[in-house]
Amino acid sequence: MSSDSSRRIQVPDELKEVLLQFSIAFLVEQPPDVIDYAVEYFTKLQADRPTVITDQSTDDQASVNSQDADEPPVMATSRRKSVFAEAYDPEADDDDDGATAVFPKTDEQRARLVESVKNVLLFRSLEKEQMNQVLDAMFERKVQPGDYIIRQGDDGDNFYVIESGIYKVYINDKHINTYNHTGLFGELALLYNMPRAATVQAETSGLLWAMDRQTFRRILLKSAFRKRKMYEELLNSVPMLKALQNYERMNLADALVSKSYDNGARIIKQGDAADGMYFIEEGTVSVRMDQEDAEVEISQLGKGQYFGELALVTHRPRAASVYATGGTVKLAFLDTEAFERIMGFLTDVLKRNIVIYEQMFTDMARRNTNL
Repeated sequence: MSSDSSRRIQVPDELKEVLLQFSIAFLVEQPPDVIDYAVEYFTKLQADRPTVITDQSTDDQASVNSQDADEPPVMATSRRKSVFAEAYDPEADDDDDGATAVFPKTDEQRARLVESVKNVLLFRSLEKEQMNQVLDAMFERKVQPGDYIIRQGDDGDNFYVIESGIYKVYINDKHINTYNHTGLFGELALLYNMPRAATVQAETSGLLWAMDRQTFRRILLKSAFRKRKMYEELLNSVPMLKALQNYERMNLADALVSKSYDNGARIIKQGDAADGMYFIEEGTVSVRMDQEDAEVEISQLGKGQYFGELALVTHRPRAASVYATGGTVKLAFLDTEAFERIMGFLTDVLKRNIVIYEQMFTDMARRNTNL
């Protein structure tokens, strides 16, 4: 333990604070492009930065500065930060059988919870077993008008998903957002291991689903860590991805969704609109094209190869059908939005594949003519 601990990188408090403030601003404003927004945000932050004050003792001065600046919001941070000492390291957590809280639910409650969390991006990449753990671990919290759910500066205890109710969000007593019967909050303090960045107060009666901090970390953070490790080898084996920076490959790994298909199952259908592309984790697939009254195989693909990208590049319907062969096939799926955001600049590389596929189609046509 001592040797591993000594090698762990210590993240400065100042960096955590800056990243937290940026995350809050981004989640509140929800801009269409994170990179453009980051450039604008940090440029403004630098322009608005006051003269560096070396004496850290005056809380009053910090309070004055926070009142003068409208953007980005500055939090009072006098309640430092007991949770820092218990930062969660997923790589060091070898306890796969760690106790996870289970709160029994009726079928009706579980159905309502499933409906509440179905659009939560944090849960999107979880396997079925992990998703069941999430559902088991969440518990109901009923609230009344005026109830404070979380308070700015407090240590993060729970993460909340809204089933019903209206909730107002305040930073430094300034109203910045309202949740209306949908949404989630409280995840930032748990993700970044920092005090609450905002206050959330119930405007009406309502119902929340909550998950405690330790369960949140064990399931979600460890899942994200394992997912990156799992896809690291796969993504490094794809030649076209060599052009990606390491952080871009990590973003790509985070965006991938695992899918499994039984032998003979059709994965994509010729003529359908494209919704994403696939990387092969395990198994083989058969690529087939309609030829008169039958499908003709034009190629087989295996681990580390990919398919479905050309329809995204050309914006045309699928040019071929793809089937799982030789047993269960495990794929990593990248949807269209993530493809354009992460891999858009690789379009020229992908377009070169069009020539290869066109040659395959030509050779196939010639073979069929000679039969």
